[in-house]
Amino acid sequence: MGRIIAIDYGSKRVGLAVTDPLKLIANNLGTVHSKDIITYLKNYAENEKIECFVVGEPKKMNNEPSESMKLINTFLSLLSKHFPEIPVKMYDERFTSKLAVQAMVNGGMKKKDRQKKENIDAISATILLQDYLEYIKNK
Repeated sequence: MGRIIAIDYGSKRVGLAVTDPLKLIANNLGTVHSKDIITYLKNYAENEKIECFVVGEPKKMNNEPSESMKLINTFLSLLSKHFPEIPVKMYDERFTSKLAVQAMVNGGMKKKDRQKKENIDAISATILLQDYLEYIKNK
């Protein structure tokens, strides 16, 4: 039984989250520079079994893919090349950034910390993963 890793991929940073071993709760793994993501995931996979990757799928409000999908498709090719045995699921990431900012406000995070994009990216990945866990639980 492995863990699920959520990936909120961006051109500069990648927000990451991981499940607990029972796949009940999403935990923040922080952010990694985009150029370092494959190395980070390889190091992580040396210590933990990864069952699945959940990659945020950017969509417009009309349900069409956003422009950043081109960048993500390149990343998906790289991911499948380095981890051919681990399935990749795409999951709608709309509103995760707004929900992340709201969670930071509700949690009492200082404005200075809320403005750091790496905090938003990491929390967005956690929200994405928790939502995915709810989806598969109710499926």
